[in-house]
Amino acid sequence: MQKVLGIAGWSGSGKTTLITALLPQLAALGLTVSVIKHSHHDIALDVPGKDSHRHRSAGAHEVMLVSPQRFGLFAETAQPLTLAAQLARLAAVDLVLVEGQKTEPLPRLEVHRAALDKPWLYPHDPHVMALACDCVADSPLPQLPLNDIAAIAAFIANWLKESA
Repeated sequence: MQKVLGIAGWSGSGKTTLITALLPQLAALGLTVSVIKHSHHDIALDVPGKDSHRHRSAGAHEVMLVSPQRFGLFAETAQPLTLAAQLARLAAVDLVLVEGQKTEPLPRLEVHRAALDKPWLYPHDPHVMALACDCVADSPLPQLPLNDIAAIAAFIANWLKESA
């Protein structure tokens, strides 16, 4: 199984911003990284009226839209995909970052902003292995300054190396 690291935190804590900043830093360290972003809401990736949407609406199980630069795969699911099924759809990489899916038993980095005035996740989540925060927590877990992207990327790279 690929190495997977969860990025967890309350809405508005900066999970997406952190991941977006981390991706070029991790690439500069020679790592290939994919991202799985979880949404509690239905998602619309296809555009009504386009051929791919018409194919899917007509009953195609899956529709792949392909261009010279990228592809997209549209599929209806009878039930939510498990994390294992999600990972199986991805190409092999050094690391998959999973945003959300806080109930999955996987190591995770907690993103915390004091201004949100939300409780920490780590006291109730044994899978949190480090904190990326803009304040100081009363915790023995490693604490990484949320605005020090290079330090967070180095921590992740070191974790990957040690857990290999």
